[in-house]
Amino acid sequence: MNRRKFLKGAGLGGAAAAASAVYSPNVIASNRTFRLEMVTSWPAALENLYGTAQYFARRIEEITDGDVSVRTYPGGAEVGPFEVYDAVSSGAFPCCHTAPYYFIGNTPAHGFYTAIPFGLTLEEQNAWLTVGGGQELWDELNERDNLIAFPGGNTGAQTGGWFNKEINSTEDLQGLRMRFPGHGGRVMSKAGVNIQQLPGGEVFTAMDRGALDAAEWVGPDDDMTLQMHQVAKYYYMPSWAEPSAMLGFYFNKDVWNEFPADIQAQIKACCAESDKWMTARYQSRNPVALEELKGHGVEVRSFPEEVLKAFEEGAREVHEEDMEDEQYARIYDEWSQFRDKVQGWNRETTYRYRRFIFRDA
Repeated sequence: MNRRKFLKGAGLGGAAAAASAVYSPNVIASNRTFRLEMVTSWPAALENLYGTAQYFARRIEEITDGDVSVRTYPGGAEVGPFEVYDAVSSGAFPCCHTAPYYFIGNTPAHGFYTAIPFGLTLEEQNAWLTVGGGQELWDELNERDNLIAFPGGNTGAQTGGWFNKEINSTEDLQGLRMRFPGHGGRVMSKAGVNIQQLPGGEVFTAMDRGALDAAEWVGPDDDMTLQMHQVAKYYYMPSWAEPSAMLGFYFNKDVWNEFPADIQAQIKACCAESDKWMTARYQSRNPVALEELKGHGVEVRSFPEEVLKAFEEGAREVHEEDMEDEQYARIYDEWSQFRDKVQGWNRETTYRYRRFIFRDA
């Protein structure tokens, strides 16, 4: 990938400008003024996902009083949706907004920073990242690719996917062509599903043309935008693969190190604010969108226990394979200890409460 030319800003000494030219592609810097370009993995139409990158751009300019401005690009506008990680790692772009589990081909450890099948809920994931050691492990993971990243939104609980036929047993999964990212896709593959990796902007077309029989995306609000109810009838719950799904803002480490300490702190604060903003949108908009989907004739179904047990067994197999990766094994050791501790607490509190509240469901 070609590196873009660094544009020198007025007021920089020759030596400083030369150093910035090496480390800051796509950054226009003049004293304390920084102009960044952020590539993303999202279609512009998805207001929750691409909208979070835009929200970050708006807030960082407001908070820094214009010292930092960010121009965002939808997936495919500058680089492909699945190429943004490498684009920032190489220095072709200074930053991106994406889902870490798109890059489990580099190491399966990236999955911990979006979703692990039968893993953490939104609250549990946030707790692990914030005070449970998750961020420090993420920093180590990203260091080898010259990156630093921060949580950039969480969809909360997702749905199990769209299907053009009913799933009553594991036999109904055999040979299905399905879009399903991350470790969840690998689990589905073990259940007999033919997995295809497609960016969000291509899912509707693939289903409409018959190239896919099923597809997993995020949840009702995004699925209404994508018009998924026009290409599939059955909407399955729950998302065993993504009980929550975290996204990330990634920065090239050399570019990051060029920022003054106060700018770094302001960027981190805007990442955290954007993270909260996305979560709130999904929590407030998904219930409304689900009712709209039902109004369009969508049938909301639950996976049979037999099928969920098959997914659970597949997840164990995937985990055993990934334990051969040293970094995955190291993160899993700390992640699982935190999971057991926090889920033990939630079993005694949140679970008991919700079991009572939903007793008639």
